[in-house]
Amino acid sequence: MSARRPNRFDAMNLVERMFDPAPQAEDRLSSAGTWECGGTLWASNEQQTLTCCRVVDETHDVKSFEFQIGDGTPVRFEPGQFMTVSANVQGQSVERCYTISSPPTRPYLLSITVKRVPGGTMSNWLHENMKPGNQLRAYGPSGSFTPASGRAAKSLYLSAGSGVTPLMSMTRASIDLGLDRDIVFVHSARTPADIVFRKELQRLVELSGGLRTFFVCEGLGDEEDWSGPTGRLSLQLLSEWVPDYAEREVFTCGPAGYMSAVRELLREGGHDPARYHQESFDIAAGAAPEPAAPENDTAHETFTVKLSRSSKTFTTRASETVLSAARKAGVPIPSSCSQGICGTCKTKVLEGTVDMKHNGGIRDREVQKGFRLLCCSRPTSDLVLEL
Repeated sequence: MSARRPNRFDAMNLVERMFDPAPQAEDRLSSAGTWECGGTLWASNEQQTLTCCRVVDETHDVKSFEFQIGDGTPVRFEPGQFMTVSANVQGQSVERCYTISSPPTRPYLLSITVKRVPGGTMSNWLHENMKPGNQLRAYGPSGSFTPASGRAAKSLYLSAGSGVTPLMSMTRASIDLGLDRDIVFVHSARTPADIVFRKELQRLVELSGGLRTFFVCEGLGDEEDWSGPTGRLSLQLLSEWVPDYAEREVFTCGPAGYMSAVRELLREGGHDPARYHQESFDIAAGAAPEPAAPENDTAHETFTVKLSRSSKTFTTRASETVLSAARKAGVPIPSSCSQGICGTCKTKVLEGTVDMKHNGGIRDREVQKGFRLLCCSRPTSDLVLEL
């Protein structure tokens, strides 16, 4: 990397501007999808080595893994963003997206908080193998689920399970900066023992008069003296806790079923959908099936794809995505969600054209600069890619 190193004050000023209800003219996004504020950045399509510094047991099946990047340089990202980690598991290369749970106000340490999922390839590998001193490869921060997507004077954070992680990064950042923002944080869990960051959230409430937290659990588990509500979040419960929820900018993250239920709950309560933001992919999920190709007369037309840096070439049909064709040809291209969401496969198209149908993983200004998501791009001509 070149140019000057970003410093702590740059990061703090950046995050403070992100939480400001009035957008600042100097905020801008780079072509790689990272936030520029006068310093060197870790691009979302650039892979680096992380070294584990500490492992923290958050609950019986959730651990936080703290990392230092490369030679210890600070990392710039937006609270709520994720990164894609890569590991060799039983001889197979596995990549997964995990939200960064640490705040950008602590730029020398990155953490991901991972729930051990039954049958989950990466989550089980991390829980069993990642120890201080061990290394992990990762791609730079990406994603648009951040405070910048909905600046407001008052916020409502709604999370379930490990969906607490991006909202925790936002909360930690706000309190680190002493912003004393009006945040109501409502978290749903299976039992009280499954509430991730429970003690820390209680401590953060003591540090900030603007933060309020509420928990609802489906059952008691082993904590029979639990005094909070049991069951699931309802409009009645939300109205009791947050009477002004309709006036708040809402950020939601959790399992797909939970987020769907929350959207319906808020719609029923009259909340403006324009002020609703959610993390749009399952953090613990693996690669999704390739999006269906549209039927047309040119579906079987064949094109050539050349990689400018390695000079490798492969062929692809008009009916398949560039990423799928690359995999069949044995050409390694960074990828994770395969749904046009995470942005890991973002690549610049130097020559040629594609038909791209994405789901939010790339910004308009990146498209204007020639970048495309290969997982959801089908060729309409021969291509030359910046790879």
